[in-house]
Amino acid sequence: QVQLVESGGGLVQPGGSLRLSCAASGLTFRWYAMSWYRQAPGKERELVATITSGGDSTNYADSVKGRFIISRDNGKNTGYLQMNSLKPEDTAVYRCNVYRSTYYWGQGTQVTVSS
Repeated sequence: QVQLVESGGGLVQPGGSLRLSCAASGLTFRWYAMSWYRQAPGKERELVATITSGGDSTNYADSVKGRFIISRDNGKNTGYLQMNSLKPEDTAVYRCNVYRSTYYWGQGTQVTVSS
C-alpha cells in the first residue's frame, strides 16, 4: 500500500520559513519524480515545484522561484520543500505527489502565513 505523508506545516509570520516533508512508503521512491502542489480556498491547484527521480533537476513556479527549494533524500524515502520569505499569498494546503506511470498523492498539510 502506497502512502505519502506530509508534515511540517503550520502558522508562520510573513518573512518566516517552514520546511515541509513528504515521507513515502510502499513504493521504490527513487524511481519516482516528485512534486509539491498547493491549493488555497477558492483557487485552482497550483504546481509549486518538481524534482526528478535522481534529484538532478528541479523546476519552480514563478511565484516561488528564489524563495522555495525542493529536495529529496532517496535513502530516507523522503522529499522536502524548504519555504523561505513566506508571504500571506503562500497560504494553502500543500500536497506532495510522486509520478512514474501512476500518480500518488499525500493528504496535505496546511500552511498559514499571517501576522
